[in-house]
Amino acid sequence: MAAAGEGEAERVSALLREITGEGGFAFVASAEKAGAGDLRAAEAAREMAWEQLHSGPWSEVGTAWRDAYALACLNVARLRTHAASGGDSDRSAALRALDMGLIMGGNLLRADLEAALARISAEACGGSEGGEGVVDKENQRWREALDRNRDIADALKILPANSLSCKKVERRSCISLEEFICNYFLRDTPVIISGTIDHWPARTKWKDIEYLKKIAGDRTVPVEVGKNYVCSEWKQELITFSQFLDRMSSTVCPSNLTYLAQHPLFEQIKELSEDIIVPEYCYAGGGALQSLNAWFGPEGTVTPLHHDPHHNILAQVLGRKYIRLYPAFIAEDLYPHTETMLSNTSQVDLDNIDLKEFPRVENLEFIDCILEEGDLLYIPPKWWHYVRSLSTSFSVSFWWRAAVQPSGGS
Repeated sequence: MAAAGEGEAERVSALLREITGEGGFAFVASAEKAGAGDLRAAEAAREMAWEQLHSGPWSEVGTAWRDAYALACLNVARLRTHAASGGDSDRSAALRALDMGLIMGGNLLRADLEAALARISAEACGGSEGGEGVVDKENQRWREALDRNRDIADALKILPANSLSCKKVERRSCISLEEFICNYFLRDTPVIISGTIDHWPARTKWKDIEYLKKIAGDRTVPVEVGKNYVCSEWKQELITFSQFLDRMSSTVCPSNLTYLAQHPLFEQIKELSEDIIVPEYCYAGGGALQSLNAWFGPEGTVTPLHHDPHHNILAQVLGRKYIRLYPAFIAEDLYPHTETMLSNTSQVDLDNIDLKEFPRVENLEFIDCILEEGDLLYIPPKWWHYVRSLSTSFSVSFWWRAAVQPSGGS
């Protein structure tokens, strides 16, 4: 891997001066030794920065220490790729260090981390492991998992009570941006739009599990483990994308469900971003894209009833999802959590409603749908929604903030 360039060296020098000013003398000393080729010092610096990232609430972690962690990860990766062994273990360690820098680090050295990842990827040999028969069987299992619960009767057995019995989300095909703005965006009304993403490379490429492993298999990603984020047994882990794909096909217990949820995967793994396109509907109201996130998981993953602050186009790339929506104005009848961190989430578990504790929920009107492969769902800001995967499912959410705000109403 190439040595640091002049521009990076200037940024690093300024960063080390800032860390020195914050009393991080030991980190600076280790970082300087790492710059001279000391792998142990690089790993010590990474550990020191990691401790700083976990010294208090994430919102209170200073930008300088996040940048320091990215620097330490960059140094570890460079020295790992220069290690005498130079084997697969060093390559894997370098990739993990760079991914951790992207996930947890600041923005100062983000371009340098991405360039380092691109160099390692370019140097890696392609090809998949295992015989042709093994690959064929794996792809067959993958496609079967994507095709589960096609029968409505089967789906209803695992859905909340009264699902698909009330008003459905309106479904339209290939509507124009003008029609979307006039009839749905300005009226603050959800809509399913079909037939607009069939040309995405992801619609075919992501059905090949070997393609996903080749592009992203060795990359480290954050995943959620457990029924959902409000359950006590819920936790987060960092695993490789290949490990995640393997878990998706092997997990049957709800407490061990593994979900790659609301992660900016396409910023982290640029090759996957080339397989999707931002829908034109996201420019409604002079829109500015706020975030683009991946939601990948097996059958049975649940996002509990909650609302989001931005306009949202949810693209169902592979598989199927059930989605239930409640309008923003009935928020109080959905019993939001009182804690600040969960104030956008309902206390009501739609899969097991306690009507004694939450009586107002019983007769609330909602709209719902099954989102099929190739569908887009528009969810206006503050609309409450519950989501359950009916099969292995890959979705992408596009959040945007509009300069022109909808007037509301229907």
